[in-house]
Amino acid sequence: MTGAVLSALAVAGAALLLGLGWAGGRWHARRGERATGLALGTPVERATFHTLHTASLAAPPLRAGLTEDAARKAAKRLRSLLGTEALCLTDRRSVLAWDGPGADHHERRAMARVAVMLDSGRSMSVRTECTRPDCPLKWAVFAPLTGEDGVLGALVAYGSRESAVLVRAATELARWVSVQLELSELDRSRTRLMEAEIKALRAQISPHFIFNSLAAIASFVRTDPERARDLLLEFADFTRYSFRRHGEFTTLAEELRSIEQYLALAGARFGDRLKVTLQVAPEVLPVALPFLCLQPLVENAVKHGLEDSTGECLITIAARDAGAEAVITIEDNGVGMDPAVLRRILAGERGASSSGIGLTNVDERIRQVYGDAYGPVIETGVGAGMKISLRIPKYRAGVHSSGPGQQPPRY
Repeated sequence: MTGAVLSALAVAGAALLLGLGWAGGRWHARRGERATGLALGTPVERATFHTLHTASLAAPPLRAGLTEDAARKAAKRLRSLLGTEALCLTDRRSVLAWDGPGADHHERRAMARVAVMLDSGRSMSVRTECTRPDCPLKWAVFAPLTGEDGVLGALVAYGSRESAVLVRAATELARWVSVQLELSELDRSRTRLMEAEIKALRAQISPHFIFNSLAAIASFVRTDPERARDLLLEFADFTRYSFRRHGEFTTLAEELRSIEQYLALAGARFGDRLKVTLQVAPEVLPVALPFLCLQPLVENAVKHGLEDSTGECLITIAARDAGAEAVITIEDNGVGMDPAVLRRILAGERGASSSGIGLTNVDERIRQVYGDAYGPVIETGVGAGMKISLRIPKYRAGVHSSGPGQQPPRY
């Protein structure tokens, strides 16, 4: 659903830029301004290319939302798009940024006009009624900036005379800015969603696992104090990593280190029943991936292989280099699952089991970050164990680890 909204907003943004480029071209052509750089055709065509380039520079600050800092960084670019004497961006209460002359005596008047525009939600062109002979700001166009919650503020463009072209260009520009603000809200919603999903994963960490781990550590206090100490340190590091508060992403090395600690604690409880094989290519250790996207899969393998059976559990964790991607597989020889049941779990039709929560959570977050083509591939059957394969791009815009660096896991 989020992808569809983003696509719709991107198409709308492109259409607005084309309209803005045409209107801006007419405005620049009438004012006799020439675009810098190589000759690209008629004045209107040159102005259109200039518009598109300037818009690409103005967009990133706006993706942070309608804040004072974002408005300050974007105002100069937006004013350049229109070629007006001055331009300001406001929220519902105050002027956030002003580019050009006249701020000292026009800001208060601007907010009085914005208050009128907020009630109507429509663009308007008014005479500034400025009596200063040296002030070039004679006309102003007020265009609303909108979002999910209605009118958020205004874009105000000032000119030396009344112009229908300026009204149209300022209105189109305000609509384009509104699209960027909606995209920023989607980014924030995506972040909040991922944080909520990580909280769900943290809640999945079974109290029974914590109690059983501490009980296993306690059992070695007298018989093997050194091992008890090592296990206690592993437990501390595991819980610290699982409940850390910084970053949506981590590195494969950090995630594997946490898995190593989890398996050490599980091994203390189940002893020789747990057999683990690790096959990791060193070159993929720095790859960034969503935080806690592998650990739930390993926990699921341990549950199916040990807690749901009485035999020996064999778990293989492999990570290999595949050019532009890292391919990660987690395989166990546990009780497996009916593929039809698995499909219902991933579709959200079943929801009680912790393994279902883990699989669904990881599936949704991987698809959300990388797209549906990168969803986990799961091979399973009743009594046939389970194999989960993930393809992780080595580079994806916006995906980078923000956590503290750690040493690669010891194998």
